[in-house]
Amino acid sequence: MRADAIPGVLLAGGLARRMGGGDKPMRTIGGRTILERVIARLRPQCSELILNANGDPARFAAFGLPVIADTVADFPGPLAGILAALDWVAANRLDVALVLSAAADCPFLPRDLVARLHQALIEQNAQLAVAASDGQSHPVIGLWSVALRNELRDALVVEDVRKIDRWTARYRLATVNWPAAPLDPFFNANTMDDIAEAERLAALDERR
Repeated sequence: MRADAIPGVLLAGGLARRMGGGDKPMRTIGGRTILERVIARLRPQCSELILNANGDPARFAAFGLPVIADTVADFPGPLAGILAALDWVAANRLDVALVLSAAADCPFLPRDLVARLHQALIEQNAQLAVAASDGQSHPVIGLWSVALRNELRDALVVEDVRKIDRWTARYRLATVNWPAAPLDPFFNANTMDDIAEAERLAALDERR
């Protein structure tokens, strides 16, 4: 399938404990929420976007995206969100084979994220592809095969696998590296100090 035919899921399941709770993607940077920035960066790259979040979906109504909850009960973590997206695509987009996942608290995602991950997947005959920067992998940001969703469900429910890289190690994995200067495109806002740093980086991002 073409890179621009790949849907994306924004993973917004974090509880923002280090920020005092709430939804991290709803924090504001440079007058825009982090989620607005993520949507703006990924919408031109994906066929459509969906949001993975638990709890009341109405709090995200203003963004106009389908909101899907985890399909595995009581499982905290991004793998559950990825599985929910794969299940949604399998039920609603029968011709789609791949799904992009991205953290909804990464406001500076690369403009060539989907294209480069897709290219690496094909060139390396891989089953999965994940992003990296400065030599560090970011496994929550990657391309996932819909065909592997039942294997992922078994890993979560039967084996209690919770770490993404423990699961991806089972498959042919392509890792695509981006430069971390002048800013790391996979910077994510976990603390209030990160929000302050993001304000500074937002000005750099606008010039990229």
